[in-house]
Amino acid sequence: MEKIMGRIHSVESFGSADGPGIRYIVFLQGCNMRCKYCHNPDTWKFEGGQLLSAQEVLQKAVRYKAYWKNNGGITVSGGEALLQIDFVLELFKLAKEKGISTCLDTSGSPFTRQGSFYAKFEELMKVTDVFLLDIKHIDDEKHRNLTGRTNENILDMAKCLSENGKKIWIRHVLVPQITDDDEYLKQLRAFIDTLKTVERVEVLPYHTLGVFKWENLNIPYELKDIEPPTTQRIENAKKILDAI
Repeated sequence: MEKIMGRIHSVESFGSADGPGIRYIVFLQGCNMRCKYCHNPDTWKFEGGQLLSAQEVLQKAVRYKAYWKNNGGITVSGGEALLQIDFVLELFKLAKEKGISTCLDTSGSPFTRQGSFYAKFEELMKVTDVFLLDIKHIDDEKHRNLTGRTNENILDMAKCLSENGKKIWIRHVLVPQITDDDEYLKQLRAFIDTLKTVERVEVLPYHTLGVFKWENLNIPYELKDIEPPTTQRIENAKKILDAI
């Protein structure tokens, strides 16, 4: 049988910000969103990266197992990891066979309850311990303007995870003038309140550390005049969203 290969952008051996505990993070190549504040535009293209099998990635990851202790493990991120759902499913199945905690960091943009994707997603839910779901904007029109994609199926993915009893961490990037309006933060909080399995909400302050990548790739950066949020606005968002 032909091995399922993943297109790997990069890895982080000792990640502490993408799921519970210390984690081995696998960043996959390819994304169908074009977020205006993306700090990794080098992950957008579906070409490039390193082709590895799930077995090869797991072998590399378990070298660091001693550091994971009780709640660490493997996180798959992107790009957009769900665009390589076959690879993620294979990797997580192998990981669960070895008792390794699995975490998926996703923006949910490929999600649908239709066809073969959903059949695979149902299998993926069985072998994924935590879903980190990045909700870019609660308003669909503004989400489209910010990312180039609708958020309707993304919010439906959150509902699907809740219906199936899967642990969810909601993440929201706080961008002045775009996502930090109190009205939209309250709408996001109201949506989160409809979900049954959200364990944590994270506010991620917008930053400009990845702007040099846009410049290197000769991609115009539209948010160059926007400064990171103030401490006051960050705390305000955390209070509204009941976040950390």
